[in-house]
This record gives sequence, C-alpha cells and structure tokens, in this order.
Amino acid sequence: MELLETQKKRLRSRAHTLNPVVLIGQHGLKPTVLEEITSALDYHQLIKIKLSVGDRELRDEMIEQIIQYSQSQLIQRVGNVAVLYRPNPDRPDIFKEPI
Repeated sequence: MELLETQKKRLRSRAHTLNPVVLIGQHGLKPTVLEEITSALDYHQLIKIKLSVGDRELRDEMIEQIIQYSQSQLIQRVGNVAVLYRPNPDRPDIFKEPI
C-alpha cells in the first residue's frame, strides 16, 4: 500500500506527540527487537523508534532492515528517530480517528 503525500503529512502530525516505543542501542538489531517492533505496529499502527547506534549509514541500514522485516512504511526520519506505519485490518483505521 503506497500512501499519498497528504496521508503521510497527517501521520507525521500524529506522530509528533508520540514517544519512542522501541529504543535500539549498542547491541543493535536482534530478533527480539524486531519482534517487539512488529507487535508494537500490530497494536499502535504508528510508532516511533529511536536508534542510538553508529553513524548515519548504519542507522539507514537498520531502518531498512526493520521496514523489510515488519513490512511497514517509513513516514519520517529525523536524526536518530524513525516513524513507521503499518495498517492493521483488525483495528480501527487510524485515518478515521480524530487527531
């Protein structure tokens, strides 16, 4: 599912007040961290992840691995923080909820 720019803009505004749900530190991406991200996306649909590791290239690689594993979409990346979105058909649509 490809999101329109207006949808991404709305998700960015929603994510502004969110706190990071998952923190990735010096130990990097482990299977348990990836599972936690997947379960957080199942429940919240829109999450922030903070990556406190290495340089920009390493963070970009990790974000790409997370996106591929969780089958989510990158909404925004600012510094060490990435915002991911994945709709859950079993939960109410996030676009229909008031901000």
